Amino acid sequence: MLRSKCNCFLPSKPNADHPLRAFSLPTPLPQWPQGEGFASGVVNLGEIEACKVTEFEFVWNSNVMVEPSKAVAFYKPVRIPDGFHILGHYCQPSNKPLWGFVLVAKQVENSSYNICNNKKLSALANPLDYTLVWCTNSGRKKIAMPVDSAYFWLPQPPEGYRALGYLVTNSHDKPNLDEISCIRVDLTDKCEPYCTLLDAGSITPEFPFWVSNLRPCDRGMLGTGVSVGTFFCNSSCWNKGEELPVVCLKNLNPTLPAMPRIDQIHALIEHYGPTVFFHPEEVYLPSSVDWFFSNGALLYRKGVSKGEAIDEGGSNLPGGGTNDGEFWIDFPNDDIRREFIKHGDLESAKLYVHVKPAFGGTFTDIVMWIFCPFNGPSTLKFGIKNMAFSKVGAHVGDWEHFTLRVCNFSGELWSIYFSQHSGGKWVDAHELEYIDGNKATVYSSKNGHASYPHPGTYIQGSSKLGIGIRNDASRSSLSVDSSVHYEVVAAEYLGDVVKEPQWLQYMRVWGPKIVYDSKTELDKRLNALPLRFGNSFGNLFKKLPLELYGEEGPTGPKEKNYWIGDERW
Repeated sequence: MLRSKCNCFLPSKPNADHPLRAFSLPTPLPQWPQGEGFASGVVNLGEIEACKVTEFEFVWNSNVMVEPSKAVAFYKPVRIPDGFHILGHYCQPSNKPLWGFVLVAKQVENSSYNICNNKKLSALANPLDYTLVWCTNSGRKKIAMPVDSAYFWLPQPPEGYRALGYLVTNSHDKPNLDEISCIRVDLTDKCEPYCTLLDAGSITPEFPFWVSNLRPCDRGMLGTGVSVGTFFCNSSCWNKGEELPVVCLKNLNPTLPAMPRIDQIHALIEHYGPTVFFHPEEVYLPSSVDWFFSNGALLYRKGVSKGEAIDEGGSNLPGGGTNDGEFWIDFPNDDIRREFIKHGDLESAKLYVHVKPAFGGTFTDIVMWIFCPFNGPSTLKFGIKNMAFSKVGAHVGDWEHFTLRVCNFSGELWSIYFSQHSGGKWVDAHELEYIDGNKATVYSSKNGHASYPHPGTYIQGSSKLGIGIRNDASRSSLSVDSSVHYEVVAAEYLGDVVKEPQWLQYMRVWGPKIVYDSKTELDKRLNALPLRFGNSFGNLFKKLPLELYGEEGPTGPKEKNYWIGDERW
């Protein structure tokens, strides 16, 4: 039975003796296979150890300054393990279940000390002072109702150290210097704001206040930046490229001890693997790559008219290099065979899994790729009208993916990234739908196979105006259970433990460069629209990916920049 997303009630002022616990998944976590440091609760980053804290004490809510749907709450981490030190407080939207963490840190025993100006510097140090960034009293004249006091303090670190977060208090008195720690500069990395949490400038324009999440600048498979879970706040908007007064941690431990071993990877997939639902009217279904090859897919080379059969494992595909236009894959010329391959083979379909570090090895990204032999034509939504194209959007070969982000401190599913054509979005675990225990649902859109967390109609264009390409997602009997039907094809950090298939090294397109001329069809559709909309639609289509016009098939997973880099968010 399909289970809806989970919610929980958060009191506005919980008792300090009963701290808030973060949202938990629908069912308890299993006992993961033992080995190394995965799910041990602590991650060794070199000279420091980090521990994730998810229990908080409420400090302040901004709901008296902005409408409730835009309010945020600030929390102090509590029940800190012995020997660990707070690096900053936590913030999140107040209308959502408590879902987040902050890291606390301590110096590794017997670790070396850095020398600066002939002084030994330990990994952590207390600040020298605090700077008041903003307080509710600043804008009190502009606020119609009385507000609880809130003071935002930025630690002033000693020379050779950096601050990683802020403290929020209800008193104008400065916090004690031992309430927070700063980290030695060589153990930190740059971070950047993303996703504004609070913008109170419209309420108190003379005393603006701005809060956002933080993420490491150095992300992706090779990135060493570690998210601390703290926030950035300022009394004026931050300009991109401007250095922040706070930083994140850096993982200087090259062994990545918290990353899962191969048996732990299988356990994670078997526990969390989502079920992918295809639209009930979907006719362009997925297949395995082996099925695609063995049923007649051909390799073409520039200047050679006849295609070459591809063996089942893809061993005769050219490996390495770049997408230089020299090779491409296409269907056989036989119309009957072409039509047969177009519709895929759901029985053979599987998810191809790439496992890689995220946030300096404190999280694991389990990237699940699915292959469809054909991407069907698009449907244009124009208000209440729908215009089905016969060619626009159709192309041979379609690679789509979604990504499970797992916390290496606990082995807990943290979020899922849903790839949607040229973009995508992360959805936190508390906003997912669950079908069986902790297994989420993924909805694949009709014809285009973009991934969504919930059923519905999604517009690629202007959802506000109801104009754009339709992406219809719905539950049906057409599905693939990724917890069963999967193959781990890459996990570079494990060395030669995972043998990559030959087809994964193919860096060219999985469809012909020119399939058909769709411009004529597109022009006909645009000319049929009222003049005031025609130009807008023309500009919209120019921004869509080339694959949408059928000009070329997509490249394979390993050629994408987010194979090594972070997802597009």
